[in-house]
Amino acid sequence: MLKRLNEVNDVEVLSVFDPAFASYGRVVSGYDMNEAYEWMKQNTPVPEQGNIYVASDPALEGLEVFRKLQSVCYGGREIEAGYCNGRNTTYNGFEYHKGSELNGAVTDFMLVLAHVWQIRNNTIHVDDAQVFYVPAGTLIELYETTLHLSPCRTNDAGFMDIVVLPRGTNTPLSDEEKQMRDACEDPEARLLLQKNKWVLSHPERKPLMDQGAHPGLLGENKELKY
Repeated sequence: MLKRLNEVNDVEVLSVFDPAFASYGRVVSGYDMNEAYEWMKQNTPVPEQGNIYVASDPALEGLEVFRKLQSVCYGGREIEAGYCNGRNTTYNGFEYHKGSELNGAVTDFMLVLAHVWQIRNNTIHVDDAQVFYVPAGTLIELYETTLHLSPCRTNDAGFMDIVVLPRGTNTPLSDEEKQMRDACEDPEARLLLQKNKWVLSHPERKPLMDQGAHPGLLGENKELKY
């Protein structure tokens, strides 16, 4: 699969097992995700178009592995477990959180990644990103300094991704929080879109722009092929 992805794309696609991934995150071992992967296949859809994102699914969170992840991988910090399923093929933008994100690959997918320290004046160029292939059955941790967004599919059937984050991430800001954000003189405040979610959108990514995301991704909104 990795060989084919490199043959059909004009950007290099690396594996998350490549040493180049080390500054973005790590491959996580020691947690049996098989029950969670099977639950996803039985209970969650892949939409015909676009993506579906659920920040917190109580049934998924009820599986034993997430209690272990919360206790050990997150050091007792409360987490949420949900999923992102879809058919995305384009970069679209970047987001980051303050706290690591875990991605459990139910299917193969690709991730477009960059670093927060590459942001300049609330912008970053698509050419600053690297693309990584995540094979099905792999659990990865993305560090809080890693820019990322939705996975990109590697086949016609789309992708399925378990997403674990600190509890409350990617939920709406309160009116008071929005007022404080809008009054804040810190340039980073312009990127805050939801709780613990800072976003730089490509100007052509209408779903993000309609939410009020900052148009901070410069260059062509590249499409990844498979």
